[in-house]
Formats: sequence, structure tokens, C-alpha cells
Amino acid sequence: MDDNVTMGARLRTLRRLRGMSLETLAGLSGLSKGYLSKVENGRRALDRRSHISALAHALQVSETDLVGGPHLGRGPARSDPHAVIPPIRLALQTNSLTAPAVERARPLEQLVAEMRRIEPYHQACDYVTVGQALPDLLDELHLHVAAPADEAASRLALETLVQACTAATFTTKDLGYPDLAHLAAVRAEEAATLLDDPVRRGEAAFCRVHTMPRAGSWRRTLLAAERAAAALQPHADSPHGKQVLGMLALTASLAAAVDHDAARAGDWIHEAADLASHLPDSPDENWMSFSTTNVNVWNVAVNVECGQQGGGVMELAGRVDETKLAHRRGRHAAYLADVGRGLARDRRTRHEAVRWLRRAEAAAPQWIRNHKPVQETVAVLLSQAHIEAAGRELRGLAARMGIPH
Repeated sequence: MDDNVTMGARLRTLRRLRGMSLETLAGLSGLSKGYLSKVENGRRALDRRSHISALAHALQVSETDLVGGPHLGRGPARSDPHAVIPPIRLALQTNSLTAPAVERARPLEQLVAEMRRIEPYHQACDYVTVGQALPDLLDELHLHVAAPADEAASRLALETLVQACTAATFTTKDLGYPDLAHLAAVRAEEAATLLDDPVRRGEAAFCRVHTMPRAGSWRRTLLAAERAAAALQPHADSPHGKQVLGMLALTASLAAAVDHDAARAGDWIHEAADLASHLPDSPDENWMSFSTTNVNVWNVAVNVECGQQGGGVMELAGRVDETKLAHRRGRHAAYLADVGRGLARDRRTRHEAVRWLRRAEAAAPQWIRNHKPVQETVAVLLSQAHIEAAGRELRGLAARMGIPH
């Protein structure tokens, strides 16, 4: 199936392959026939997680079938990141904690330093730089885990492997390889279990929850995030523990929003905000950027998922101090993209949406040019009446994403 079309066009193709009418699909998905007609005709963007999940479940397909699989496309920022996937796949599929695939490894201290070196690139969604280092790191860390020099070396190797698998999880997930991302998350969980450290188990659970299947299962994602938070809560005394617990709370909030439970989503956002209030507002120093600033960023994402648009999104965006995201380009790009998608839903703010989406692309081009909801928003903006003031900028953004313009 051609990736260079809107999700609406893929939806129409899949619906017809299933022999469904719009009325039938509307009934099965809980979405209106009018909305689905607009989506299929490119007049509304299919960019809310809940809608994608409901439609994939109704059509009995994976979300990848609906949103489009990884596509190499043209332009290095869009295509080059996919070149790192085969060696990461090889490292994950040929190693286990008891049977490493290699016979030699650099000293463990060098591997720890290498992981520390690439972590900022992971946070910046620079998949090429991360992917060039990860395969060897994964191979060699598995060897140190299987044959440690002593107990201290065993713990250090396992802790570093959790970190490497976390980077592998989100690199592969962001690029559209959910099954590989889940394998990396499960490996992180295996390593964390051997450590018998509640906080490391929380980190690994965060990865696994983010790689759970989506179609028809957001309630399971919500429950898994809540269980992980409950397991960690008695042990979250340290700043690091609070940061991991906070990220699980934010994950539960978003999952609740997708599951149409706005009250529960709000409760979890408030829980995350309370945890963040006891920590420095320093996204560039905290695990997964957890902080008051990051809570405000996730609050935008949760509300956009709940259908917020236009001026309401701008009001939420006004609570975010962007200066604190300067060194967390991935987080910054996610925030900018969510604001842009929310603005694109309101005809009165569509011209502003293009500017926000361009800023997101500038912050993390490798991610945003491979980001399905952003591609969908750009494609639908193009299919609507052209925005005179931003037409050239929008066409340029579409071209870099491989969208016909």
C-alpha cells in the first residue's frame, strides 16, 4: 500500500476490502458517518489515537495497516534513520541474557561511557547517531551480562543494558517498527528483573507499556501503566524514583484520554504535577525529562487527544516554558507537533498550525518527517483550501515528508 496518501485514503481502501459500508464502520467504531466520510475524502485528519485504535479494531487490522508502515522516501532525514534498523534487529534477535551472540567485548567501563555519550542523541531523536552505536553496545552488554567479572560488574552491565534497550525501544517505535520495539522493551524488563530494583523495573515497564498493541487495547495499556505505577509507588523515595513514577503517571493519563476517560486522565495529570512539584524543573537533567515543564507538555498532548483545538490549545501552550526544552529536542518537537495538530483542526488557526509544525520539524527532523500523525495533518491541510499566507511553507514541509503536493 502506498504510504504517500492520507490515512483516509487507506481507510477507504481497507473498508472496501472488508466489504463494509460507511454506516457499518461507523457503528462498529463508534464514530459518525459524516466524520468518516470527511476523513476518507481528505477533509478531516485522522490523527487522534482513539480514533485510529477504534477504526483498526473495527476493520480487524493492525494500526500499521491503517497509518502506513515505515517508508524510506526521499531525503536523508527521512530515509537514513531506517538504515539503522537491520543491525539493531540482528542484535536484539540473536542475543539473550544467557546466550550472547558475540565472543569479545570492550571493557564494561567503555560501554558505560559510550551509552552516556549517545544518550543526548537519543533524547534529540537523532536515530542515525544512536543507531550507529546501539548494535555493538547491545551485543557487548549481553556478553558482560552473561559472563560478569563480579557482582558489581553484573549490576552495572544490567543497568546499562536497560538503558540501551530503552534507547532501542523508542528508536524503533518512533520509526514505525512496533514489534521490534516491544522486543527491546521485553529485554529491558528481563534485565531489570534480574537486578531486582523496583525503579529499574519501573523504567522497563514504561518501555513495555509504550509498545503495547493499540488497536482495541488502550484500556489494557491504561491498566498496565496503573499497575506499574502502583508497584513503584512504595519505592519512589529518591528523585530518580519520583521521575520514573511521574512518567508512568503521564503515560496513564494519556492512555485514559485515548480510552475516553477524561476524569481519570485529569487525575493522573494532577498526580504527575504533584510529583514534579517536589523536583527541580530541569527537563535536561531528569529521567525522560520528567519535570513541571514536561507535565505541561504532556497536558497539551492529553488535551489534543481529547479533541481540544484552536484557541484552547494555544491557552494550554502558554503554560509551557519552551526555554527549558532547549536541550531536549525530542520533547520540544513532540510539544510543537501536538500544538500544530490541534491548531490545524480549527479553520481560524490553520495558518498558525503550519508554523508550529515547521518548528517541530526543525527541532527533530528525523522524527517529524517519519511521524505519521504529522504527515496526516500536513496531507489533510494540503487537500483543504490552500492557506495563502503559508502555502509555500506548507508545500515545502509536504515535500520533505514525501507527501504529493
